[in-house]
Amino acid sequence: MLKRIMTLLQGEDNAARESRFERVQVATCALLLEVAQSDGHYQAVEAKIVHDLLAKKFDLSAAAVTELVDYSQEHRQESTDLFQFAREINAHFSRAEKLDVMEGIWRVIYADGTLDKYEDALARQLATLLRLEHKDVIDRKLMVLGETRSEK
Repeated sequence: MLKRIMTLLQGEDNAARESRFERVQVATCALLLEVAQSDGHYQAVEAKIVHDLLAKKFDLSAAAVTELVDYSQEHRQESTDLFQFAREINAHFSRAEKLDVMEGIWRVIYADGTLDKYEDALARQLATLLRLEHKDVIDRKLMVLGETRSEK
């Protein structure tokens, strides 16, 4: 009874929030956040790219993306590794969809115009966890890098 009262006072409980987001959405968001924060700086341009990628990929409103980011951030901080998120993506995404996630990772990395050594190492780790071929990962990297350079 006390738990139910506390839930009512605090608003919606975790189960209700979790049911609103599919696990694959949380996993994708968590990986993008990990990359965005890997260099120790979560810049506004990185946050915008993360939000835009999630809104487009999952057809979410701006408010839903903000809530997804907050929820995923909590899960990411509680997690001991990235494998659980990659496993979820591997279970539900096709190769093409996983390459789209990898492309998003490169977009977040190059948002500030530089490739930090920690970001590069993390991108390689995520490519392995997502079971992607090196050539495909590099192709997406070069595509994003080319677009980034042509925009300047």
